[in-house]
Amino acid sequence: MAKEKEHINVAMIGHVDHGKSTLIGRMLYEAGEIPEHIIEKYRKEAQEKGKATFEFAWVMDKLKEERERGITIDVAHRKFETSKYYITIVDCPGHRDFIKNMITGASQADAAILVVDANDGVQAQTKEHVFLARTLGINQLVVAINKMDKVDYDEKRYNEVKEEVSKLIRMVGYKPDEVPMIPTSAYNGDNVIKRSERTPWYKGITIFEAFDQLKAPEKPVDKPLRIPIQDVYSISGVGTVPVGRVETGVLKTGDKVIFQPAAVSGEVKSIEMHHEAIPEAYPGDNIGFNVRGVSKNDIRRGDVCGHPDTPPTVVRDFTAQIVVLQHPTAITVGYTPVVHAHTAQVACRFVELQKKLDPRTGQAKEENPQFLKTGDAAIVKLEPTRPMVIEKVKEIPPLGRFAIRDMGQTVAAGMVLDLTEKV
Repeated sequence: MAKEKEHINVAMIGHVDHGKSTLIGRMLYEAGEIPEHIIEKYRKEAQEKGKATFEFAWVMDKLKEERERGITIDVAHRKFETSKYYITIVDCPGHRDFIKNMITGASQADAAILVVDANDGVQAQTKEHVFLARTLGINQLVVAINKMDKVDYDEKRYNEVKEEVSKLIRMVGYKPDEVPMIPTSAYNGDNVIKRSERTPWYKGITIFEAFDQLKAPEKPVDKPLRIPIQDVYSISGVGTVPVGRVETGVLKTGDKVIFQPAAVSGEVKSIEMHHEAIPEAYPGDNIGFNVRGVSKNDIRRGDVCGHPDTPPTVVRDFTAQIVVLQHPTAITVGYTPVVHAHTAQVACRFVELQKKLDPRTGQAKEENPQFLKTGDAAIVKLEPTRPMVIEKVKEIPPLGRFAIRDMGQTVAAGMVLDLTEKV
């Protein structure tokens, strides 16, 4: 079996109406994932409805509709290939989906494409998304300065927007000279796969070439083993089989393992991936593994498997940096929403609001605020209402990020800076 291409998750971010969906539609089309006749069909429909130029965006939106009805295509996991990688695009229409996909989805985005309208330049949501991407640990960025057709492919306007974007991303710690800024027209396909004749002044790379310059995520094999459990099965003739994705470390058959916060231990008899037995599993592998000495009722979704010498951390409380994405009123001490971290969902109480941060610089601007509202970034202390495994983002990143949900929406996103272990 040929070695599969490495896989990179890329989040699409940027202000509403700056052309994110059209760019994705165009990329899928150029990559041969969407046949010409479908685009033609949408083009006709779009014109009839007075929505000319929407056909590529409709590819995404039609797929969204299909996704809701459970038909074949799941956009969030729509892969296409470049010469080097498999790319999964996480479309981030509004905040809500953005965060849910970025944090609670299995995909931790490895890179982001920031789409900025050449006409409008940097807008409020552009800033917010950039800060969010940084907070969530996305270190690789590609900028598409889109809708160049609307400014007649003017090099001067491109340079002005490039300067605005450079200032913004420098503020949060990206290095502008390492970030490709590509003049594109997603609608016309300029500089997406092929270099455009309409921007003769631009000598840089295309979007597809930028994908191939990304670095694949390192597999954190040297970190302690962490497998958040998604499901637990009891299979007759085999025994208890937890299923999950290896986030860090390596699991081998014969290993002794411990599940937290359940505090039960066992021995790994076998490991299976894609219905084949494998001797060991690595980060990124989705596996089922049979554990001797553990019954199906001992463990559940949200537990985390590790080795007994470096067990998953059960916390009494944790200190985190959060961004409030949307809250109808305000968050105060005592507020108890549900925290979604890896596969766990645990109600956690806000016990301290330590400081409010300036979202653009990350510097403290107010100590012990009385409340937090939409748009605020802050350092807070949270206390789970029942035993929970969570880790410091510096030590085990995939288990250190979380989303806060309440009232059917994502209220905030954050990462764990510090924690107190439960004794």
